[in-house]
Amino acid sequence: MKIYFAGAIRGGREKVYDYQKMVKQFEECGGKVLTKHVANPELSVKGENMSFNEIYERDIKWLKECDILFADITIHSLGVGYEIAYAEKLEKPIYAIYEKDANVSGFLRGDKKINFLAYDSIDEVINEINKIMK
Repeated sequence: MKIYFAGAIRGGREKVYDYQKMVKQFEECGGKVLTKHVANPELSVKGENMSFNEIYERDIKWLKECDILFADITIHSLGVGYEIAYAEKLEKPIYAIYEKDANVSGFLRGDKKINFLAYDSIDEVINEINKIMK
């Protein structure tokens, strides 16, 4: 299964270590994560050393190629929101993951095509990933 994992880059890197744990779990469940760079702790809020157009074209290609999208929406990110909307347009299954106390967009929460996973600890997310990936 090809997984598009979306998480904040320019919006803030506070969740990068949780991203690493999620990506590791996707792989342990047999998934191929197309967007492993999101979990790279060396990637700063300035993003990758690519042109904006190169990033856009690459990510659209991966969104078309993926079987499922998982997005951590704990940190507000316009890019992650765009990726979710694009995946919805492509009729991909979408799982939005967020900390229970996060201030998540009401507009997004109202979208019935998105599966929401609220969590208190990263271990809860890992358990949910295991269930979904089976």
